[in-house]
Amino acid sequence: MDWTEERVELLKKLWADGLSASQIAGELGGITRNAVIGKVHRLGLSGRAKSPSSTAPRPRKPRTSSPMLRMARPAMRGNTALAAAAMYDFEPEPEAELIENVIPIGQRCTLLELNESRCRWPIGDPGTLEFFFCGGQPHGAFPYCSYHSRIAYQPIADRRRDRRPVRG
Repeated sequence: MDWTEERVELLKKLWADGLSASQIAGELGGITRNAVIGKVHRLGLSGRAKSPSSTAPRPRKPRTSSPMLRMARPAMRGNTALAAAAMYDFEPEPEAELIENVIPIGQRCTLLELNESRCRWPIGDPGTLEFFFCGGQPHGAFPYCSYHSRIAYQPIADRRRDRRPVRG
């Protein structure tokens, strides 16, 4: 399509009237919106008639009675995938150990008191003063009492069933 002088004059008039590029393309026929925009720029047509609705500022919506509460975001930039999740000013308390078998104080024994007639199951951390051995009556030929023997010597089927996959 060629830009004849009549079409250029019509384009200038429609542009000055405030029509959009799509509307002008529809009026001229056989031309696209982008062709109209390109010709407007080549002609240097910048001053357009503003519609009365666009000159007046749009009224704002009134605020509701309850203002929004904005939470402060942490000031981190960049890739935060490996960033620490949260920093605390205190050390979390260690979880309490489950005590499954309460061993009486009179039954407990130290390494020096340990012999073949006492259960050799260690209790606690060897680096602390609270460390001791069970000291109960051994079960049969095992070095542990019946309770600790059940823990130490589990059937193979139970060990396979209870085994959880190790995640790396």
